Amino acid sequence: MATFLYRIGRWAFRRRRLVGALWLCALVLAVVAAGLAPSGQDEDLSMPGTESQKAFDLLDERFPQSNSQGAEARLVFQAPDGQQVTAQQNRAAVEKTLGSLDGGDQVASAADPYETGAVSKDGTIAYSTITYTVDAVDLKEPTKSALEDAASQARDAGLTVEIGGSALDAEEAPGGTTEIIGVVVAAVVLILALGSLVAAGLSLLTAFWGVAIAFGLVSALAVPLGLTSTVAILALMLGLAVGIDYALFITSRFRDERAQGNSPEEAAGRAVGTAGSAVVFAGATVFIALVGLGVVGIPELTKMGMAGAGAVALAVLVALTLVPALFGFFGRRVLSRTVRKAARPGKQPPPPARRPGLGTRWARFVLRRPVAVLLVAVLGLGAVAIPALSLELGLPGDESKSVETTQRRAYDLLSEGFGPGFNGPLTVVVDLSGSADKQAATDQVVTTVRGVDGVASVGDPVLNEAKDTAVLTAVPQTAPTSDETKDLVQSIRGAASGVEAGTGADIAVTGTTALNIDISEAMSDALIPYLTVVIGLAVLLLMVVFRSILVPVKAALGFLLSVGAAFGVLVAVFQWGWGADLIGIEQTGPVMSLMPILIIGIVFGLAMDYEVFLVSRMREAHVHGASPGEAIVSGFRHSGRVVAAAAIIMISVFTGFVGMNSPTIQTMGLGLASAVAFDAFVVRMAIAPAVLALLGRRAWWLPRILNRVLPNVDIEGEALSRHAPASATRPDAVVPPFPAGRY
Repeated sequence: MATFLYRIGRWAFRRRRLVGALWLCALVLAVVAAGLAPSGQDEDLSMPGTESQKAFDLLDERFPQSNSQGAEARLVFQAPDGQQVTAQQNRAAVEKTLGSLDGGDQVASAADPYETGAVSKDGTIAYSTITYTVDAVDLKEPTKSALEDAASQARDAGLTVEIGGSALDAEEAPGGTTEIIGVVVAAVVLILALGSLVAAGLSLLTAFWGVAIAFGLVSALAVPLGLTSTVAILALMLGLAVGIDYALFITSRFRDERAQGNSPEEAAGRAVGTAGSAVVFAGATVFIALVGLGVVGIPELTKMGMAGAGAVALAVLVALTLVPALFGFFGRRVLSRTVRKAARPGKQPPPPARRPGLGTRWARFVLRRPVAVLLVAVLGLGAVAIPALSLELGLPGDESKSVETTQRRAYDLLSEGFGPGFNGPLTVVVDLSGSADKQAATDQVVTTVRGVDGVASVGDPVLNEAKDTAVLTAVPQTAPTSDETKDLVQSIRGAASGVEAGTGADIAVTGTTALNIDISEAMSDALIPYLTVVIGLAVLLLMVVFRSILVPVKAALGFLLSVGAAFGVLVAVFQWGWGADLIGIEQTGPVMSLMPILIIGIVFGLAMDYEVFLVSRMREAHVHGASPGEAIVSGFRHSGRVVAAAAIIMISVFTGFVGMNSPTIQTMGLGLASAVAFDAFVVRMAIAPAVLALLGRRAWWLPRILNRVLPNVDIEGEALSRHAPASATRPDAVVPPFPAGRY
C-alpha cells in the first residue's frame, strides 16, 4: 500500500499540470450538470415493511383517484378579537378565499369548513383542507403562490390566516452566516497549525474543490435518485470536514519530509505513501460506516449514507492526487516562513528546540499517571452521557419549527381550537376484501376504535368505489409526539386484532404520526445489528492496519463512550432545553429518530480517522524499535498538534450548521460537533495513551495465525526505506539550503 501510494504521490507531483487539468474538468462538468438539472425537493420519509407504510400503499391501490401521501395544505382562519368566523362578514371572506383556490391548477379540492364542520366549538377558529393532485415535490411555484395569495386576501379582510401542511415545505439551502464563521475558524486554525497562508489555503482549496464536485453531483442526481436537501447538506458537511483534515495530514507530513532533507518530489511521494496510507484507511472506515446505513432499510437514510460516502471517497482521491500536485505548483511556499528563511543560502539552520512541545509534554504526563487520567476521562464522559438514558425518539413536525414560520403558527392555532391531538390524526384503514359482511365489519371497527381510551373523536368511515376498503380518522387527545399518543397507536392496533379475528377484515393504523412511531421503533430495532456490522468490519480493518487485537478493540470501546456523551448533550439541549436558546431552539421535544444511528455511523468513521492518524505514528515508532512509552511520545510529538488542529477544524465546520433553521441539520451539527470533541480530545488523546501505557508491549500483540493470515499493508511506510536518499537517513536533519529555482 505505502509503495503504491508513494508512486501515486510522485506521479501526481511530476504530472501536476495533467492532474490539475483533470480535476478542473471534473469540477466544471459537475457544476454544469448541477446547473442544467432540475431542482429536487424534500420527500416524505417512508419505511417499507411497516404497518403504516403498507397501509399507505393499500390506500394508493384502492383509492387511485387520490394520493395518500400527496401534497396538502391547511388554511387556518381566526376571527378578530371578540368575533367569530361564523359571522356573515368573516364567513364571506373565508368562502371567497377558498373560491379563488377551488379548481386551480394542481388543486384537487378545497373543503368548505362550514359544510365539513371544521369550526372550533367557540367559533373563533376554522380550517380548510386543500388537497392537491401531486406530491409536494411536484407542486409548481404558481400553485404555491396562489395559496399564499389566497391567505393574503383573507388577511386583508381582517382575519388571521396561517398555512400548515406539506404544500409550503421548503428545502433548507446550504450556506449562511454560521457556516461561514465555521470555515473562517477552520482557516485560522490551519494558519496557526501550519504557519503558512499558502499551506492553509491549499488545504481549504482542495477541500472546497472536492465538496463542489460532490455537491454538484448530488444536485444533478437529485431528481432521478430522489435526493433531498438534507442529503446534499450532509455531503457538504462531511466532504468539507474530512477534506480539510485529509489535506492537512498529507501537507503536514510533506513538510516533515522536507525537514528531513528530501527533495520536493521525494517528499510528496513519501507524504502520500505514509500519511496517504492513513488517509485511505481512515476514509475506508468512514465509507464503511456510511454505506452500512443501508442495513436499516429506510430509503432516505440509505441515500444520506451513500451521498456522504461518495463525498468522503472524493475527499480521499483529492488528497492523494490533487494535494501533491499543488505541492508542485506552490513550491517551497508550502513551508512555514521560519523554515524558508532558515533555508536561504548563507543562513545557519536554527538550533533545535530545547523545550518539548505541548503534545510531548502531555504524552509524558499521561505516561506518569495513566490510571488517574483513565479514571477521570472515563468517569467524565460517563457523567455527560447520563442524560442519554432519557433519550426519546421522534420525527420533527411543524411543532418544532420557529414561531416565525406560518406552519408553526398554524399548528398552534389548530391546537388551540381543536385540541393538541388534532395535528396528529391517525388513519385507520380497513381492508374488507376478506369479510363476508362488509357493513357489519366496518361498524364494528368504528365502535372498537371509539372505545379505546385516549381517542378524542372518530370520523365517519369513507368507502372506496369497490366498497372493499374503508378509511376512518381517529383524533387523539394528546399531542403527536407525546408518549400517550405512542401508547394509543399500540392500543388501537391491539384492539383491532380482536376485530380482525371475528370479521375477517384486515386493519392497519397509519398516518404521519403512526409512521413516525413505526420509524422510531424500527430505528431502535436496527441499532444493534448496525453496530455489529459496522464495528465488526471496522475492527477487522484496524487489525489489518495496526496488526494488533487490543488496539482496535480499545478504539471501538472508546468510540462508544464518546458517542454516548454526544447523545447526552443532544438530550440535554433538544429534550430538556439546556442552552437551547443559545442555538435558536424554541421548542423542545424528542430527538429525531434518524439521528442516533446516523451520528453513530458518521462519528464512528471520523473517530477512526483520529485513531489511525495518531496511533499509526506510534505504531511506526514501535516498528522501528522504540519502547512502548517512547512510541506513545513519538506519536504525540509528530501527530498530536495536527490531530488537535484537525479536530478543531471539524468541530468548527459541524458547529457552523447548528445555526440553520432545520431541526434535522441542527441536531446533526450539534451531535457531530460534540462527538468529535469528546472523541478527539478525551478518548484519543487521554484514554487511548493511558490504555496503551498500561498495556505496554501487549498492546501490539497479534496471534501468530492472524499474523500469517492478515495482509501486511505497511501503513508505516517501512518498505519506502529503499527509496530513501542519503540525505534523508537522519531523522533529525534540517532542511538544507534550497537550490536555485522554485524549491
